[in-house]
Amino acid sequence: MMNNAPGPPRPNATTPEPTAAHAAVRAENLTVTRSPRTVLRNLGFTIPRGQITGLLGPSGCGKSTLMRAIVGTQAKVTGTLDVLGRPAGHPTLRTRIGYVTQAPSVYDDLTVRQNLDYFAAILDPGRPAAARRHDNVTRAIADVDLTTHADALAGNLSGGQRSRVSLAVALLGTPELLVLDEPTVGLDPVLRRDLWTLFHDIAASRGATLLVSSHVMDEAERCHRLLLMREGELLADDTPQALRTRTGAETVEEAFLHLVDEAKAAARTKETTR
Repeated sequence: MMNNAPGPPRPNATTPEPTAAHAAVRAENLTVTRSPRTVLRNLGFTIPRGQITGLLGPSGCGKSTLMRAIVGTQAKVTGTLDVLGRPAGHPTLRTRIGYVTQAPSVYDDLTVRQNLDYFAAILDPGRPAAARRHDNVTRAIADVDLTTHADALAGNLSGGQRSRVSLAVALLGTPELLVLDEPTVGLDPVLRRDLWTLFHDIAASRGATLLVSSHVMDEAERCHRLLLMREGELLADDTPQALRTRTGAETVEEAFLHLVDEAKAAARTKETTR
């Protein structure tokens, strides 16, 4: 249960560099355009399997667009984007990826359990799978600490509880890749801590890969690896410790601001030399 868990462990600073062969996600020259604007520009990165990768940057920098591209729901994507060994959006990936959007994806007129029963029937249909679906629903509800609210209407839940129902839906099929778009927004500090404990448990005990977006820099310290974004471009792809060492900063937030200043200075230099 989430409310009985200790704080999440700090990632090991010696996390090995990911390779294409062991990557859950691999991108090369990834670009997304929404005419006339280019939302993502020539991104290249790898997300290692079995770890938590944080996708951090200010609102509007392209985090949600990148996540939609990875799960295969974003239009006008060019470049290379492989997910779990398949091109992003491949039909075989549908049951291997769990995706939680910023807005809770729940039906207000159904209870928590009824919501999960509905999505479980889509993921694993048929009468022979009934017992397995029941077990998966019960497990997912417990994972997000909503057992005591299982029979409550989703429309009567708080915003944080509704977000946890969406997370429970994503956990139904024990996905290999979990893509979570700002899952802790609006949550109190205790629940945020408990969710991060759950994320680490999913990565460690189930071998799942998690991509978690946030604009809260203190959450960066809870990730094994970080993708730092600004204005549709990738500023860094490294471990928190490596970023602090590289910039001489004490925190990831300071490291991020240092990289932003570097990018601005490089852009000014480029303009003056034209």
